[in-house]
Amino acid sequence: MEEQQYLDLIQHILDHGEHRPDRTGTGTLAVFAPPPLKFSLADGAFPLLTTKRVHLRSIIHELLWFISGNTSTAPLQAVGVKIWDGNGSRAYLDSIGLTDRPEGDLGPVYGFQWRHFGAEYKGAGHDYTGEGVDQLAEVIRKLKHSPYDRRIILSAWNVADLKLMALPPCHMFAQFYVSFPRPVAEPAGPSDGVSQPQPLPQLHCQLYQRSCDMGLGVPFNIASYALLTKMIAHVAGLEAGTFTHVMGDAHVYKDHVEPLKRQLAREPRPFPKLNILRTVGDIDGFKFEDFEVTEYNPWPGIAMQMSV
Repeated sequence: MEEQQYLDLIQHILDHGEHRPDRTGTGTLAVFAPPPLKFSLADGAFPLLTTKRVHLRSIIHELLWFISGNTSTAPLQAVGVKIWDGNGSRAYLDSIGLTDRPEGDLGPVYGFQWRHFGAEYKGAGHDYTGEGVDQLAEVIRKLKHSPYDRRIILSAWNVADLKLMALPPCHMFAQFYVSFPRPVAEPAGPSDGVSQPQPLPQLHCQLYQRSCDMGLGVPFNIASYALLTKMIAHVAGLEAGTFTHVMGDAHVYKDHVEPLKRQLAREPRPFPKLNILRTVGDIDGFKFEDFEVTEYNPWPGIAMQMSV
């Protein structure tokens, strides 16, 4: 099963990882540039880990928040998603020198770079309509009109803005690629006049992630970019193909070692399916209720502390 590659990487880090200090003070075991993980997204397949329950609701709401371009924790808090609360707290913002930033204003993080790259950051409450480069819209435009383009890129790494961000991007650079299947041959002999349905081109995504928290973050990142790929494919008239996850510093926090050992003792189960329940014509048109996950049968969740 595809989940095994994730588990094998964790085992490799536990066996061979280098002991390294880190920004949070927790300490990690880490390896650099491990082999990429690759997941099929065809036929509804959705790489949501099964060796522990992954909180899909938070993943969907966070991704919709990224797509909206919002940089405040308030919309997430309004739907009960707290994954960014630590990085938006008054104490944390003060600790990194953002003392003039209102609590909950994360600065020009992921969604801002996706939708307004290059715009001057003027706070979470500013209306950025028409400002900067809408990279996500440009990705979709190219997929529709120039699918062989080798520059179908979504980048969150804006060096000029890093000092303004509560947290520099971990998942920082995604490239999209369209593959065209061979046409289905018509059968030889007499025809009933009905042509064979032709397969749609497939959309593939490769992500580069500079910093990879294997216990908490990476399961979210896999599911989030798999979902993003499916959403982009949907609005661009493509089929979802594969998601490839390329990692830089792949690490296990020291307080995650024992929980991950428990997870490694579990047998992976088949991945679930993800369905988009209605036709959505625009990337900004998706709602939380548009997604249905079926056949998800995970092991129970495993508590791990998030290091901030």
